[in-house]
Amino acid sequence: MIGRLRGLLVEKTPPTICIDVHGVGYEVDVPMSTYYLLPDTGQEVTLFTHLSIRDDAHVLYGFSQEQERKTFRELIKVSGIGARTALAILSGLAADELARAIEEEDSQTLIKVPGIGKKTAQRLLLELRGKLSTLDGAMSGTTDAAPASKGQDDVQHALLALGYNRTEIQRALKKLPQELTVEEGIRQALQLLSGRAKA
Repeated sequence: MIGRLRGLLVEKTPPTICIDVHGVGYEVDVPMSTYYLLPDTGQEVTLFTHLSIRDDAHVLYGFSQEQERKTFRELIKVSGIGARTALAILSGLAADELARAIEEEDSQTLIKVPGIGKKTAQRLLLELRGKLSTLDGAMSGTTDAAPASKGQDDVQHALLALGYNRTEIQRALKKLPQELTVEEGIRQALQLLSGRAKA
């Protein structure tokens, strides 16, 4: 089991990144909450990882915080929740927000995540009750935002991977300022798509 990676960040194509560890490049899928905290390419990064082994592939998932990985592992234990859906949930909700929603039995917050309907939300509330501890605050740590080199193409790619369709993505992108970084573009687009953007 690969539980942790430390190396140079060589590629960022949300939600997939590549980390060079002593000459070996590891492709890692990360939730947007982790992606926002990544340094620029060429800098060192450390991630907690979860290795998913399937018949057709070995997939690494990476997280900036141990609590986020623990939450991911609890999510994929829920019937009907795969790794991709768990990644989408953690991209739409921070680990502490998810824990709070479960604790307060707030299904409305859960169904704002793409791919989560009322039945799945109820299943999450039922199966995760008492298993997630609320964090003291949002994920800590800040990094300099990387410039939007490929701009809205990267934003669109990330949102497609998280389960949104092209029509709703395009609608959200039209509302975003052109000068946003990729990270901020993804963040604001997710807020618009989940209905949580400020008026």
